Parts: sequence; C-alpha cells; structure tokens
Amino acid sequence: MPRFRILAQTPKSLGYAFPPEWAPQRGVWLSWPRPEGISFPDKYHTIPASIAAIAREIARREEVHVNVPNGNYARIVLEAFTLGGVPLRRVHLHAIPTNECWCRDHGPAFVLRTHRGTPQAAIVDWRFNAWGGKYPPWNADDDVPTRIAEEWRLPVSYPGIVMEGGAVEFNGAGTVLTTKSCLLNRNRNPGLSKAEVERYLCDYYGQSHVLWLDDGIAGDDTDGHIDDLARFIDARTIVMGIEADPRDENYRVLQENRRRVSRLRDQDGRPFEVIEIPMPRAVVHEGQRLPATYVNFLFINGALLVPTFRDRRNDARALAILQRALPDRQVVGIDCTELVWGLGTIHCLTQQIPAF
Repeated sequence: MPRFRILAQTPKSLGYAFPPEWAPQRGVWLSWPRPEGISFPDKYHTIPASIAAIAREIARREEVHVNVPNGNYARIVLEAFTLGGVPLRRVHLHAIPTNECWCRDHGPAFVLRTHRGTPQAAIVDWRFNAWGGKYPPWNADDDVPTRIAEEWRLPVSYPGIVMEGGAVEFNGAGTVLTTKSCLLNRNRNPGLSKAEVERYLCDYYGQSHVLWLDDGIAGDDTDGHIDDLARFIDARTIVMGIEADPRDENYRVLQENRRRVSRLRDQDGRPFEVIEIPMPRAVVHEGQRLPATYVNFLFINGALLVPTFRDRRNDARALAILQRALPDRQVVGIDCTELVWGLGTIHCLTQQIPAF
C-alpha cells in the first residue's frame, strides 16, 4: 500500500493552487547529476562547484534538498558543498535516483491550500518523457514526485499527461504563461487540443487563465520553455529577454514574443507591465549555440539568483535592471557559463518548496 493518499478530485476543485515563485519558501529541491549522464559531456568536472555556488546562496536563507542515487553520491555532494562553503545544517539528502539533474521539469509541483486556517500541501505528479522523448531512459526522473510524496506523506494528484515545470509560469493571481512550441508539440501530448491543455493547466495547477507565446530561443532543446523567455516577478509584471542585434538568431523570435506580450491581458483584463533585459552575447561550445539567458533566474527567500555568462557589459546591465525592479530582494549573479553546456541553468536545476 502506498504511504500517501491519491486525490480523488482535481486540485483546483479541492482548493489547491500553485503559488507564485516569490511566495515564502521552505526550501529548494535539486537532483544531483551523474557523470555518466547526458547533460555535461566532458565537462562534468566543472559542474559540482557550479551547483555548490547555487546551493550556498539558497542554504543561507532556506533548506536545500538534494536527490542522490546512493551513499557514494551523498559523499560527493557533501564534499562539493563543503568545498563550496554551503551551510550543511540546512542540507537534506534523499535516496531518490534520477536519470538527469533537471529538477524543474521532473521534480514535484507543490500546490497549496488553507484548510481551517492551516496551510496544506499536495503534489501534482505530471508525466515526464524527457522533453518529447529526446533522451531515454527517463523512468527514474518520472518517478521523482511520487517518491517525494511517499517520503513526506503528502497527497498526490495524477493528471496523466506530460508536463514540465519549465514550460509554465504563474503570476499568483490565476494566470499561466506558456508557449505553443512546447505544450502543443506533438511529442508531448499528441491527442490533446489547445483547449484541453488549458483545462489541464487550470484544473491541476489551480488557475483560471492561460496565455500563450510562440517559439523559444536558439539552443533550447525543450522546444521553447517559457523560463528562458519571459518570467513574472509579480502579478502584473513580466521580465523578458530582448536581443538588440538583428543579426543574432534570437532577434526575430524575441521581438515577436515581445509584440505578443504587449497584446496579452491578465485574468482581470488588464495589460502587463513589461521590463526588458538584454540577452547575453552568444555562448557557444564545440560549435553549438547554448540557451544562455538571464531570465532563467530563481526566487528564494529575500533574494533572486540570476545566471551570468562572463559577459561583463550585459551581465552588469541585467543584474542592475532586476535589482531596480526588485528593491526588497538581493539580486545575486552566479556564473553559469559551465552549467549552460547542459542546456539549462539555475531555474532549470531547481524546484522551489513553498512554505507549509
């Protein structure tokens, strides 16, 4: 018998909703990468220090939870975190194997409700198929949310369709922002219409309004995750990466998405405020354009962790713009030049745990 309860109704019908990422957090979940994984060919040796730099900032403010396949990996993690100055008193390791490290997409989607004055959490366990079946095997990744629900004894909801955390963005007031190129791609849920996908988003994330952008940036193997394009920083404000050089392959797609955002309206029919930040100069490794973007940032308690790419001019500009937009948070840049070889950075690696 499972050590958790399966929700008999949709989360929305039971009063659950996915909270905005700037809401108070209990911690952040990570999955430790394996050297034999596909994410960092010939660069794995650079990755533990990069992840430790992220974990150090998180652990200064909240818990860090890490999935590891066995005790050997636990020792590797603790050694890397010790060398990286991570406060270990806030680090919790979990014996949960994964195929890859991208916890945003295979990790648990925590939804919350208030019941008789007490916050309650549940987990939505979407199916995961490695971004449209691109990178088998993915069975261990697909099991992660339920493994966490078993350990924490939280109720679980099973929508039965493929969904990735990096594909959806929430304003905390009922609106979901996503992309057609990802969620309407036939490699995810080929039998579902746009209206049916919207119904799943609303019913299982506890939302009321769905908005769509189009394509993703160059180098993004997810078919256009929203967390590389446009992010909410409050209920009314969207931060977007904008490419200023017409010769760059991201120029047209980002300009088109900017035009689309100007026409979007929130759940109450109001336009959004849009803050534009630059894109970093192209990051290329072994002839491959990588999906470097500053909007793959992570909210944590009291701070915003922002990927940087050794681009002195644009790194500084992006951090300054975000700091002006979020004066009550410390905006912290973290060098992700090595991490982006795995085709993701800070937001892709993490899944926040709301306070409950």
